[in-house]
Amino acid sequence: MSHAMSLLDDARLWTLVFSVIVCASLLAGFIYAWFATKKADDGPKRLGDFRSFCMFFYASFLKPHTGDGRGHGQQDALESFYKGQATVYDATRKRLLRGREDMLGLVAAQLAHRAESKAPSTSTKPVWVDIGGGTGYNIEAMAAYLPVPDFFSAVYLVDLSPSLCEIARQRFGRLGWKNVHVVCQDARSFRLEPDEAAVTAAAAPVRSMSPPYRPGTTSGPGRAQLVTLSYALSMIPEFYSVIDSFTSLLAPAGVIGVVDFYVQSIVDVAGRNYTGGVFNRHVNWLGRVFWRAWFEVDRVGLEAARRDYLEYRYGTILSVDDRNYLLGGIPYYIWVGCRKELCSRSEQTLSGPGEVVERLDAAATESPYLVPVEDSRRDLGTTSSSSSSSSISGAARPGVRSKAYESAIVNLTSNLPLPAFFYQNHHWRLHYDDQLRKHTQFNNEYIYAFTWEDARADQRLLGIGEDDVILALTSAGDNILAYALESPRRIHAVDLNPTQNHLLELKVAAFAALGQADVWKLFGEGKHSAFRQLLVSRLSPHLSSRAFQYWLDHASTFTRTSGHGLYESGGSRHAIRLARWLFRVFGLTQDVRSLCQAKTLNEQREIWHHRIRRVLLNQTLSRAVIATDGFLWKALGVPLTQRSMIETDFAARTSSVEPGKMCRRARGQAIWEYMVNTFDPVLENTLIGDDNYFYLLCTQGSYSERCSPPYLSARAYTKLSRPKAFDGLRIHTDELQEVIARIMPGTLTIAVIMDSMDWFELGSPDAARQITALNDALEVGGRVLLRSAGIHPWYMDTFANLGFTTRRVAARHPGACIDRVNMYASTWICSKTHSIRPTPKDESPPQDGVQLGREDLASPEALEL
Repeated sequence: MSHAMSLLDDARLWTLVFSVIVCASLLAGFIYAWFATKKADDGPKRLGDFRSFCMFFYASFLKPHTGDGRGHGQQDALESFYKGQATVYDATRKRLLRGREDMLGLVAAQLAHRAESKAPSTSTKPVWVDIGGGTGYNIEAMAAYLPVPDFFSAVYLVDLSPSLCEIARQRFGRLGWKNVHVVCQDARSFRLEPDEAAVTAAAAPVRSMSPPYRPGTTSGPGRAQLVTLSYALSMIPEFYSVIDSFTSLLAPAGVIGVVDFYVQSIVDVAGRNYTGGVFNRHVNWLGRVFWRAWFEVDRVGLEAARRDYLEYRYGTILSVDDRNYLLGGIPYYIWVGCRKELCSRSEQTLSGPGEVVERLDAAATESPYLVPVEDSRRDLGTTSSSSSSSSISGAARPGVRSKAYESAIVNLTSNLPLPAFFYQNHHWRLHYDDQLRKHTQFNNEYIYAFTWEDARADQRLLGIGEDDVILALTSAGDNILAYALESPRRIHAVDLNPTQNHLLELKVAAFAALGQADVWKLFGEGKHSAFRQLLVSRLSPHLSSRAFQYWLDHASTFTRTSGHGLYESGGSRHAIRLARWLFRVFGLTQDVRSLCQAKTLNEQREIWHHRIRRVLLNQTLSRAVIATDGFLWKALGVPLTQRSMIETDFAARTSSVEPGKMCRRARGQAIWEYMVNTFDPVLENTLIGDDNYFYLLCTQGSYSERCSPPYLSARAYTKLSRPKAFDGLRIHTDELQEVIARIMPGTLTIAVIMDSMDWFELGSPDAARQITALNDALEVGGRVLLRSAGIHPWYMDTFANLGFTTRRVAARHPGACIDRVNMYASTWICSKTHSIRPTPKDESPPQDGVQLGREDLASPEALEL
């Protein structure tokens, strides 16, 4: 009897638990449905919010989806789900289906860019196929980006639900868009007919299926320039065949746009280099389990295989992962892609991957782009019978290959898409692995929002001309743009921090896509309230996937109403905020403003010495905050090795103590004195508000039209906004030595390496390797421009021993100002006098002046020198 009672108690307990779970689920669904419909836009029929909410809640959480029993499988299931809520579908999906407008904006921007790039003879109106288009919301929403009736020759909405298709027909009848055709058909069997009449006839809302779609057998004009799926791929059971059909449906230069729910672990994609970046892609275990179970109730599949197969079959142009936090953080993604085969944008024709890969590799390494040879064909997996458009070019150069080329070889031989960088409209940015520790150490943050090197001094010392091939550190990209104004043949911009290169990419994209007023707002004022809209609809075709991901996630950098926008971001913001905080606390804000508005040096000196200097150069503040290792590195980008150089010079001047035995007070005194020697000469000799935009920006948070970097002038905009203005730019995300080691020997004419040599430990063999690599890459007579925190850096002797003559062209002694920044103690030019590694004797001499081979850069013989 007691056993029976125990079983009864257990049954009651489980009944109670089950009831609680059901009630909690219904309550969650109730809240979910309420937020999904609250204040949403009205649908085709103006029903009240409450009624819309009830219909959505019933269809999504209460009504069983059994179909109508007519044996049409998926179509019956869809009708069971949508028929009762078709009239309120749009009103109840505005908050749930996030990212649709962004996806439309992205593909519209790609189409517009391709239309501008087309040859005049191929300028025909594109065709758009919207698979799973439902009520036609997407097609109407596209009007915010493109004039749908005029831009497209035809638009086909393909959906399997007759109820939703009927709403779509009513919508386009009301709009009067004659080029939109609603096709109630299974996406697997849909195909474009060669003539308009045949397609229009197929648009009747019938359940019968057309003949099966046969990949590879489309008629001549039966290709679409745009294929989109908006929250449809997750509802297609046989998604493999639908994705496969795009290969025959899509035109050679066509674009695919997808937005949908997903769940996935980072473990699944960590080893893939073709996804366009994995920022924010990981969904934790609980989220994967919960959202998959939640959506399966409505026959929505969130398994990762759908997106994985899409990325495997096609090339990725842009990829974004985000969350709908309004409804509990639902993961969704936006993906923009194209055919695996690379396409000529101007001729709108497919070409083999080898030709493009070789051309980009040649530009990245300064190697010659030669006629096709058999060895290179074999490398890229093509045969000697390939046509000229799909053959590979380039001589066998085993020692001079970029990392992008090596990644492409791996992917092509494995039948994988190329890395996303190869599918960009511009090939400024070169492929890199964003999951490597050397890149992730920066925690997705740049240090410098503006460059601390004086480009005017660089040009005075170097005399950059049209024949120069320049390698320079990116920093914030300001100097790269200043060099571009001199029209050198090539600029290799290098930075290990990916986000510094993201900033340069954004600046280059702005010149390619925006007017001068917008460029000024972004980089002159550091703010733009419409930045996110510009990013999606104008800038996106000119950005790599990783750069686009970053700026979409950090759009508030430009749009926030408080603060100083771009120029109060990055690691250096800590130093700038500290200075502004001190000005406010000590009541110096007005004095700083007067300093920036001073008309003469005497007026500026008076304000500096009597009001501001005593606060900014306070010794107690310097020792307590600024001189700490953490502040120097995170806020000012000063590594320990560079600090040691400052302390060494201080000890040599004072003769008070050995550098390695300095107490904390002496170390703080060394940093304070370095600051004094930096700021005093600047305020004594340069007029901040008129000719020193570096310190003007730090004090007031933006540039002025009369005092700004050279790239922000009207003349610079005219030059940098021209088509192909940046065709000679290559942006490398890697260590400096890694990039130099993969550049053809004797091809660089100038290397601007800022203070990078200061980062090496005293006597480090890595410094010798980098100098050896520079000697190898530079032509005889080529120059290295560098700056240092030391008056006579230890590595100058190494330069002299490895084929260079060294000359100090500027030295900052107390009271002296070497340039408008004056942040470094010395500036040097090292000129290459001879190569330290001649061509091996057993190597055939280069033909037509082209060197075809090279040795390993870090050879012991070179280091012994």
